[in-house]
This record gives sequence, C-alpha cells and structure tokens, in this order.
Amino acid sequence: MDTTEDGRYIVVKGRRWRATDPGIPENLKTELVRVLMAGRRLLKTEGDPVRTVVQDAKVALGERGEEWWSPSPTEEGLASRLAATMRTMARARPGKTHCPSDAARVVGGTEEWRDLMDLARQVARDLRATGEILITQKGETVTAEEWKGPIRLSAGPKLPYADILAP
Repeated sequence: MDTTEDGRYIVVKGRRWRATDPGIPENLKTELVRVLMAGRRLLKTEGDPVRTVVQDAKVALGERGEEWWSPSPTEEGLASRLAATMRTMARARPGKTHCPSDAARVVGGTEEWRDLMDLARQVARDLRATGEILITQKGETVTAEEWKGPIRLSAGPKLPYADILAP
C-alpha cells in the first residue's frame, strides 16, 4: 500500500483514499479499527442498516468528515467527529464505560485533546439526550443536570449495533 508524500492519502489499486489520522493514540486507534472491521463483516449479512457503524468508525478515524489535517477545523466538524468517536468507543467496549477524554484524544491527538474537553462534554450531553449514550458517575446513571466532576460514557438504549463486538 502506497501513501502520498504528504501522508494524507493511501493509494490502493491506483485510487486515493483518505488515510487514518496519524495523531490518534495507537491503543484507541486499535479499538476504532476493531469496530470498523466488525461493521464491514456485518454488512455482508445485515446490509444497509449497519452502514452507520462503518460511517461512525471512519469519521472517528478521520477517514471521512472534515479533514484531520485542516489548520482551522470548525466546531461543527469537531463535534461530529467527537460524537462518532463516542458512539464507536461505546461499541468497542460493550458492557463497559469510557471517558470523554478518550474521544478528545482521538480527535485532538496527544497534544490538543484538553482544548476539546468542554466540547466533548457538550457532545456527551447531546448524545445522552438522543439515548445513544449513557452518562454515569460512580456506576450510577446521571442526567446532564445532575453530573458534577468526572463522568464515564457507555452505550445507551438507542445506539444501533451497540453489541457489535459482544461475544
């Protein structure tokens, strides 16, 4: 597999495809790729409904959506990628939780993730409102109004294919 000189694209059989954001920490990238591959396998049997899983994973990885190399990303683009990442992380950890900072690290890399935390918390609130994500503190589900301090996120009742990696 060839890569363009700038590292933004890979070339497969003469066709350019956007490369994965190189700023994603390796452990988180591995989880996102696991969900992407599970979604691709499931496409063969489930068809179009599972495309949301693949889309979320590809946006989280930076392969779709706003370009990860953009010098001035929009708040809408960042929020979209954070939301896709939170949904994908929830799918990657069935029955477990993850921190909103995981999504911020995926989108902002190891250098700028802290700058994204306020937006990440707002995205978590929005996903909680749709039922796609649950917000917990000390193992108890909380509303956006109740939470103070550190939170954890997990799959909500309306997250499609939340059990995609379940054994």
